[in-house]
Amino acid sequence: MQIVIQSNGLELTDSLRAYVKRRLQFALGWALTRRLVVWLSDINGPRGGRDKRCKIQVSLANGRKSVLIEDTEEDLYAAIDRAAARADHAVARQLARRRRFSHEKLPPADSGGEPQH
Repeated sequence: MQIVIQSNGLELTDSLRAYVKRRLQFALGWALTRRLVVWLSDINGPRGGRDKRCKIQVSLANGRKSVLIEDTEEDLYAAIDRAAARADHAVARQLARRRRFSHEKLPPADSGGEPQH
């Protein structure tokens, strides 16, 4: 799984980068993801407030739709944790939905008899 991390308005330290990677591996390591892109930003800058944003785009394998999750919190680590948990749930729903639709398209099981002509 490739993880790309970008930041805007805050310093992307080695420890922050490691935290994001570890958290996403834990949350989404089970999924068949090709690529994760994470954007971290400080919306209000030095004014403070609930302004730390974590946005995660999950590109799934096998041409499936991407999942995009965004969360804003006062604490950047809380925003990362919450966005990772929400991404985990969204990916699970997306894969379950895809599995359910593919099962509905299958032809009825053969009754074991001779083919009808």
